[in-house]
Amino acid sequence: MNLPNRITLCRLLLIPVFVFFYLATFIPYGKLVATIIFAVACLTDFLDGHIARKRNMVTTLGNFFDTVADKLLVMSGFLLIVAYPVTANGGNFSSSPIIYPDYLGIVIAIVIIARELIVMALRSLAASKGVVLKADMYGKVKATFQFITLIYYFAYAFIVEEFYYAITGVANTVLSLIGYVFLAITLILTILSMINYLIKNRHVFKEEKQVVVKEENIEKKDDDAKV
Repeated sequence: MNLPNRITLCRLLLIPVFVFFYLATFIPYGKLVATIIFAVACLTDFLDGHIARKRNMVTTLGNFFDTVADKLLVMSGFLLIVAYPVTANGGNFSSSPIIYPDYLGIVIAIVIIARELIVMALRSLAASKGVVLKADMYGKVKATFQFITLIYYFAYAFIVEEFYYAITGVANTVLSLIGYVFLAITLILTILSMINYLIKNRHVFKEEKQVVVKEENIEKKDDDAKV
């Protein structure tokens, strides 16, 4: 296993770690620790690809690991901010997910997960035909904004949980609006990147032409061979 693959493996191993700290309300500043770990995991996504291309270490195993690690990282992050409630100031307010209203986060998470599953299915279909589909620039920009959005909401969850009284009023409204902007950009890029990926690789859906040989022709060839 070369260096880029080891870095990708580290990203996979960091996923349960940041999930644990995000959920561990009994650990002081756990969400801050989760934010930092998640940010480091995101940085490894750019680091392993850069090293692999620069040192000519791109491998099939590396491409597989990299794809799996990215999808799990993003899906885990969005599931956390959509499903897990945040309690402001240790229980003075009712708990709710950091994205409000709840249905907004759920819809965005469904779109993002659906996009990743569709792309993975397309790559599997292409692989069955001996075709390798690589990520394009739209996908990389999309992934970057997904990472930025998740880092922002992890940090926002930490602020709400620990310093809610300090951001009540205008400050909290501004922070919420910034989050909505990140979500909107991420959602648009996710949809556009999926459409672009499907259009650019539409040749994968074409059925291969099969040559049907009639039985009488086969029998004739067999007779000629006997002669």
